[in-house]
Amino acid sequence: MEAGQCSGAKEEHDPWAKLVPLIPGYQEVQISSEDPVVCSQTALSSAEKLAWCEINWDSDRGLATIRNTSLAAILVDGAILEVSEALDIESGIEIVSGPKLEGYLSYTFQVIFTEEPDSRNLKISLDVELAKCSICLNIWHDVVTVSPCFHNFCNGCFSEWLRRASCRPHIKPKDIACPQCRAVVHSVGRNHFLHNIEEAILQTFSSLKRPAEEVQLLDSHASIKSNLVLGSEKKTSRKRPLSLSDDDINGIDVPCPQCGTELAGFRCNRNTLHLQCHGCGGMMPSRPDIGMPQHCLGCDRAFCGAYWVAQGLDASEFGVICPHETFKPVVEHSILRIPDSAHNNNRYERDVTEKCIQHTGKTFQAVISEWIMKFVKKEIDRSRLQLNHAEMISERTHLCRGCYDKLVDYLLYWFRVSLPCHLLPPDALVREDCWYGSSCRTQHHSDEHARKRNHVCRPTRGSINP
Repeated sequence: MEAGQCSGAKEEHDPWAKLVPLIPGYQEVQISSEDPVVCSQTALSSAEKLAWCEINWDSDRGLATIRNTSLAAILVDGAILEVSEALDIESGIEIVSGPKLEGYLSYTFQVIFTEEPDSRNLKISLDVELAKCSICLNIWHDVVTVSPCFHNFCNGCFSEWLRRASCRPHIKPKDIACPQCRAVVHSVGRNHFLHNIEEAILQTFSSLKRPAEEVQLLDSHASIKSNLVLGSEKKTSRKRPLSLSDDDINGIDVPCPQCGTELAGFRCNRNTLHLQCHGCGGMMPSRPDIGMPQHCLGCDRAFCGAYWVAQGLDASEFGVICPHETFKPVVEHSILRIPDSAHNNNRYERDVTEKCIQHTGKTFQAVISEWIMKFVKKEIDRSRLQLNHAEMISERTHLCRGCYDKLVDYLLYWFRVSLPCHLLPPDALVREDCWYGSSCRTQHHSDEHARKRNHVCRPTRGSINP
């Protein structure tokens, strides 16, 4: 490369990314694999272009990396990057071409395409939420796929589901239902293609990795080694279906326990509307008039646990229905440890919070109970709680486990920001607040940034959600 030649001046190679200036009127900087050096205007007071950083694409890890080649520090998503230091970055982060905001140009890093020009390996963009097992709500581990609905689960989770269902005397292998949609499962097998995606996600978002002991437990449950046939699809008849009376319902398989059987003085008829439980996929009659919640107020999804308990059914004895623990009032939930999802999956912040709770001399459950009462008395702001109908939630509100964990996460945030500085661990006291607070994205792919900056704080830039 000739002297003074760098990204922004060289156009014969296809760019894979670009830097977009936040101030209108300044030129975008194109980045190509053949010329990763960024040469652009850095100071607002001077039109001189300088080579100040180098951005490369790591095809093995599927990540972009920035290295500071200037004579001073630069800012990457709020983190200080010293001279010659390197940091993994992702599309959408903000990069300042100098050591401070004032007087220097700020850029947004954008990936144009995620294909390495030399190897032509296609990188697939996938919403992480779509790669989660609906049983454990974590990223798949040794993913298996069931047919014909093609839903995906952890091998260990589905194997355990299969084992428990098979232990029930009235459930036959051909009647095993999908945990997510309740459709009859015909076969299940390991999905090697999705297994590669699973590994790529965990490599990109290391905070989503499970503890080694949890992975070991899952592996011990896993029993699906090859394609397993559970039942065969029934041939559909071309004849017009029979019209059954209410009495005839007793003689056929029905998804709702109260269809054909009177329980607690109620029996479904042909006009009864039904709800499908988000937890187990089973059906229950919609009965808003009985005073028993059938929807979680935090997510508006239907859950059957509380309803069937009120009807006198035991989840361990009657098919696939949710146990009471999956959906109950806030004050009846119990929690022994900080959820892995707390503080945006930042394990360093979870460790700090755990030490702070230990310093109070109280149990984790006692601290949460105390902050639930503060929440109920409206001593803390509810407007940023990421739950539906946040203003209506009280200690007697029925929440599903997922929404309860979100409430706990929100309460832990307020516990931390309300804590006097002298109660923080010594190593946490010396950390500076991240500009983006809990909304920071760099903390998810940079362990160093997650550890060096405090992310349990109000953001001063970007999104204001805690």
